[in-house]
Amino acid sequence: MALLSGTKLGPYELTAAIGAGGMGEVYRARDSRLNRDVAIKVLPPSFSSDPERLHRFEQEALAAAALNHPNILAVYDIGTQEGSPYIVSELLEGETLRERLRSGPLPVRKATEYAVQIAQGLAAAHDKGIVHRDLKPENVFITGNGRIKLLDFGLAKLTQAPAAPEDSETRTIHSDGNILLGTVGYISPEQVRGKVADARSDIFAFGAVLYEMISGKRAFHGETSTDTMSAILHGDPPELTETNRNVPPALERIVRHCLEKNPAERFQSAHDVAFDLETLSSISSGTISTQLKPGWSRQWPLAGVLALLLLVGAGTFFAGKHFGQSTEAVRFNRISFERGLVVMARFAPDGNSVIYDAAWDGNPSRLYSTPWNAPEPRLLDLKNVNLFAIARSGEAALGLSGRLSNHLLVRGATLARSPLGGGAPRELLQEVQAAEWSPDGTLAVAHYVEGKVRLEYPIGKVLYETSGWIADLRFSPAGDKIAFLDHGYWPDDRGFVSVVDLAGNKKQLTTEWESEDGLAWSPDGKEVWFTAASSGIERALFAVTLSGKQRLLLSVPSTLRLFDVYSDGRVLLGAGHERANMMGVTPDGKSHDLSWSGWTIVADVSADGKQVLFDEQSEFAGSNYTVAIRGIDGSPPIKLGEGELAKYSPDNKWVGAVMPGQPNHFMLLPTGAGEAKNISVDGLHMLQRVGFLPDGRLLLVGARPGDGTRCFIRPLDGGTLKPVTGEGSLECRSSPDSRQVAAYQNGDLWLYDVETGKGHAIPNAQHFLPIRWIDNHTILAAPLGEMPAHVFEIDAATGKQRIFRELVPGDRAGVYQLTSLASSPDGKTIVYSYHQAIYDLYVVEGLK
Repeated sequence: MALLSGTKLGPYELTAAIGAGGMGEVYRARDSRLNRDVAIKVLPPSFSSDPERLHRFEQEALAAAALNHPNILAVYDIGTQEGSPYIVSELLEGETLRERLRSGPLPVRKATEYAVQIAQGLAAAHDKGIVHRDLKPENVFITGNGRIKLLDFGLAKLTQAPAAPEDSETRTIHSDGNILLGTVGYISPEQVRGKVADARSDIFAFGAVLYEMISGKRAFHGETSTDTMSAILHGDPPELTETNRNVPPALERIVRHCLEKNPAERFQSAHDVAFDLETLSSISSGTISTQLKPGWSRQWPLAGVLALLLLVGAGTFFAGKHFGQSTEAVRFNRISFERGLVVMARFAPDGNSVIYDAAWDGNPSRLYSTPWNAPEPRLLDLKNVNLFAIARSGEAALGLSGRLSNHLLVRGATLARSPLGGGAPRELLQEVQAAEWSPDGTLAVAHYVEGKVRLEYPIGKVLYETSGWIADLRFSPAGDKIAFLDHGYWPDDRGFVSVVDLAGNKKQLTTEWESEDGLAWSPDGKEVWFTAASSGIERALFAVTLSGKQRLLLSVPSTLRLFDVYSDGRVLLGAGHERANMMGVTPDGKSHDLSWSGWTIVADVSADGKQVLFDEQSEFAGSNYTVAIRGIDGSPPIKLGEGELAKYSPDNKWVGAVMPGQPNHFMLLPTGAGEAKNISVDGLHMLQRVGFLPDGRLLLVGARPGDGTRCFIRPLDGGTLKPVTGEGSLECRSSPDSRQVAAYQNGDLWLYDVETGKGHAIPNAQHFLPIRWIDNHTILAAPLGEMPAHVFEIDAATGKQRIFRELVPGDRAGVYQLTSLASSPDGKTIVYSYHQAIYDLYVVEGLK
């Protein structure tokens, strides 16, 4: 029986009925606490007594609550009222896709736009181990502003959840006397056969939905359910071009690829589907751009997961479309095919092969060599090394025993030189982050010394020094200048493209980029080519002259990393995606994916262990990033303001957040009611971290003019900065009694007395990052960069260690660094962020 308006369900008051279906009744309701309207789905008491329906309802709640994505219905709350379970979600205004299709097929452009959003929503669900299993037009909602929302995860299977004995059998629903899992007409062949559904089953359903959007007809439909299932198993729907002549051949191929009978022959990832559709949409709207030589038509080959421009049949698609000038073909030659990340890559001196440093399928990085035009990777007999550069003589500059850190920077490495043909590496210099050979075979280095990074050429002669960090050193073809990426402070990858001559005269060529990674000189030496993004991390390929004139070379819907440019113009590019994921581990040992929109960095955990403070650094977050809080249970984030690297005040009523690019002040943001405050810090020319001692004083990490970074204390309301640690300190954590500070300093874990400033390195704690003190004697810490990671309890006085917890992400491919950790005061709740980068390696011809 329908509930009446005015009925109370917990804090929610029903105002109107919206609809009903197999999974329950839906009402409009008012949440008086937050002064907003919500939707509530209620399972009637008669249904809740049915274990099957109750399980499916709870499954929907669990699945949907685990997801937080703009293309998935947001779940706010769950409860039970007089035996009736209910779910509270955002209230949507608009119509379902089924309702929209009743008026006929959609225009190809609109169908593609909706399809991209559906695929992105599925990809977000699949990333969290959730398979929808009932995707159909009824479960796709179109809001009034054209936003797609995926509904009803009632049939979702949590593929990564531990299996309980009662869950060992596939659960079923009944329709027309046939046992089905899903909806006839949209289920995959493997579901028809009663096999386990995985993410590829959703991709099949997606293909059926996309076919229907374009043609106005169902892909598989018979007089009976049995006829429909037979068509799914054995038949193919009519060609889309028979029903809609405006369908590009490339779009037809995407649909067909989704509808392959064999799951192994379909798209293997919804991310790939979304990427291909975005690329197709970008081409049709003219947004993919490149500067090319006149005289040739454009042809872009389809290349694996990148699928850069979907070229099969693209001649028709491109006909008559020009980006302001005639063009020459740009050819993408894929030379890596495993899943993981490419750390560094260079052309061999003869240009016939590529040497690259890659980590595949969650394994440590290794060196490989392959011909560029007929890829056949050969593993080089060098272990525990990273590639820095290749000399014209064929000798390699390597980093020994380094650690992959933020933005794939190699830290703590010992520079060595080694012939690629064989022979043991010869060690030269410790703490090198980057190196490059001059044309005459002399090495330039980015050398970490006492909290600063020095650009030295030759080794020992300082051309430039920064309290930030330096990457991608490259000599000009003439050997008279070194171009590099100049980052203002660690670990942010925002920065500038700069050059320095051999006398130490530095020149900044560009304005600041929010993300930059990858640099090389053009073949003629007149430009510096680099990959960067003005917002987010979707980097494009740019060129800049020494006078600062800038142009775009290549932009595609992917993140690019420039590795090398050969003298004949061939470009060595990495293309893929990077993420920073955030995971929470609760006292019961369960893991919860708390990532938000692509680059989520944990900063702190509240005193009660129920909320996590983090900053979001994706394009969605803006150029100054966003500080937010959310529940450990995965409840929706609440934005507090701009900034990054925030920390709770002792009473948890405020957080202090650093502002990127603003070196001598920070923001004090309220966690509840109140106004943000701008706090200046006189005496520092670079503020990197802001935190608090338990007694309320500020605990800051920064650098004074001419000094390296160290930790300082100061009263919140002003006063003199007091240095607490030595130079080279990057992280500081205070004991509960405010009398001691643990600091990560120059690769060691140090212990300092706050009042006297005296300190010493804790024994056997090299490369340990302090997380939090759990009492006045015990520090939680983790080895920097390791994944999987072990969190240790360390006795501050003796250095004695005990493994406290292991942190292991589910998907190891491309995971290269533990980025940050935070814990509740008792250490029982731990939240960590880690970097994941999936790149493919390409040799690109035709860019000029």
